[in-house]
Amino acid sequence: MKYQAYGVSPSGNCYKVRLVLEQLNLPYVWHEVDMMNGATRTDAFRKLNPNGKVPVLVIDDNTVLSESDAIVCYLADGSPLLPDNRLERAQVLQ
Repeated sequence: MKYQAYGVSPSGNCYKVRLVLEQLNLPYVWHEVDMMNGATRTDAFRKLNPNGKVPVLVIDDNTVLSESDAIVCYLADGSPLLPDNRLERAQVLQ
């Protein structure tokens, strides 16, 4: 499975998603979104994220996540980036 990640490279929130994908060596395709020319307001993009915001991660044909923290937690779950220990996990999220 190859993730489809949509974002804007200069964005810190998009960078977090891309960094986790890279750190975990997860297969993905990065789609640079031209927000300045209205790409997040198109019908096609709004099907991915009705809020019209990046980042967006397409997991499979039926599953799309938005919001960087949600995407990062999803990707990091079960990896060394997100510990199993409750306190350590909370400290990472802190």
